[in-house]
This record gives sequence, structure tokens and C-alpha cells, in this order.
Amino acid sequence: MMPSRDGPRINEMIEEPIVVLIDDEGENRGEVSVADAIEIAIEAGLDLVEVSPNMKPPVCKILDYGKFKYQAQKKANEARKKQKTIEIKEIKMRPNIDTHDYDVKMKAIRRFFDNGDKVKVTLRFRGREMAHQELGLQLLHKVRDETVEISKVESHPKLEGRQMVMVLAPK
Repeated sequence: MMPSRDGPRINEMIEEPIVVLIDDEGENRGEVSVADAIEIAIEAGLDLVEVSPNMKPPVCKILDYGKFKYQAQKKANEARKKQKTIEIKEIKMRPNIDTHDYDVKMKAIRRFFDNGDKVKVTLRFRGREMAHQELGLQLLHKVRDETVEISKVESHPKLEGRQMVMVLAPK
């Protein structure tokens, strides 16, 4: 069984003449020649695996290489599973939003922050509402002020065509 190039070197692939050997019981045997270490590993029915190649001399361990690779793969999968991907949730509003509708949107924003997601607040202007952009800006500032203790502004309100956009991130 040949290991991939990115994995640790095993048995005859170890190039150093002297290695620090840790046997299959986990005991340090001190500095041993590679040939002797391989012989000990073969007698135990296991492989000689280089676990710390950057040490002088490198540290090698006698273990089952297949099991070692499997455990490393399992550990990597577990770490990937625990990783949190941050999503950007969007909340759309209008400048003349009703108070109840505003409260419902704010509740949703708080829920998104509790889940660790970023929130993009989009304010859409229609028709003559474009003439009163200051009302939209006031509304976005109100959203920012109400969430100041649980969020930080990642991108300040800016006008993009007929909509004003602001991005908030959880603290």
C-alpha cells in the first residue's frame, strides 16, 4: 500500500538514517536507525509512520497506517461538519412601511442574528418616493439604532438605482 504524496511517509519512504522511535505501546525507544525501526514494525505486523518529519531527527511511530489514515479522514470530516457557513439573509422594506410590518421585519432580523447570519436590508423606492430618499435613510438608521447592541454595520446605506442597501453583521 503506497501513501499519497501529501500523506506522511511510511516504511522504506523515510529518507533519514536515524529516527526517534515510538513503539506500538506508545513508549519512546529513543534514536534508532530506520532499518531497525522498520524491522521492529514488521515484527509487530504494523507500519513505521513518520509523524513529525520536521524534527531533527524525525519522530516515527509504529502503527497501522490504514487505521491512521482512516482516523485522520474522520477527524477532517468532523471539523468540516462543525464549520458554520455564514449566509446573507435579505429583508426588503419600503420607505412608508407600517409600524406592525416594521416590527415583524425587525423580529426576523433579530432571529437571523441569533442564527449567526448577516442581514442585507434593502429599501425599494417606487415612483415619487425617489424624491424623498431622506425618509428611506432615516428608516435604515432606525433599523441600525435598534440593532446596535447585537450587530455592527458592515456596509453603510448606499443608493443602488431605485433601492438603498445596508448590510449588518452579528457582533
